[in-house]
Amino acid sequence: MVKLLLGHKGSGKTKRMIGLANESVENGRGSTIFINKNARLMYDLKYKIRVICMEDYEHITNCDEYIGFLYGIISSDHDIETIYIDSILKHADFTLGDLPEFTERLKQISKNYGMEFVVSLSASKEEMIGVDFEGCEILN
Repeated sequence: MVKLLLGHKGSGKTKRMIGLANESVENGRGSTIFINKNARLMYDLKYKIRVICMEDYEHITNCDEYIGFLYGIISSDHDIETIYIDSILKHADFTLGDLPEFTERLKQISKNYGMEFVVSLSASKEEMIGVDFEGCEILN
């Protein structure tokens, strides 16, 4: 399943995502991954959560490379239960036009590997033109 946290800057998406991640690591049985643009949130997340800072991977510049990066994370840990991706539009030069393909690929990865993605982005549902929301859950 792919869960989306939508809303414009300042609407509380990151704070809610941190709460969801901290809750899932306490209640879940598998690994939890939190991908963020920088290391700013590291101390807000529980120590059991693997935090990945995208500033450390500056050569990931498009959707294909980002999906390959996710496959690398998945191949290194077969117990991943949830991957949180905070503010995807700030990673790897993503644009709203990349979202239809990106969400479809996340849905397929989720289905193939039995994991969940929670993705936040600074946009409204109406701005996400071309995205098929079937198989996605909007969290707000």
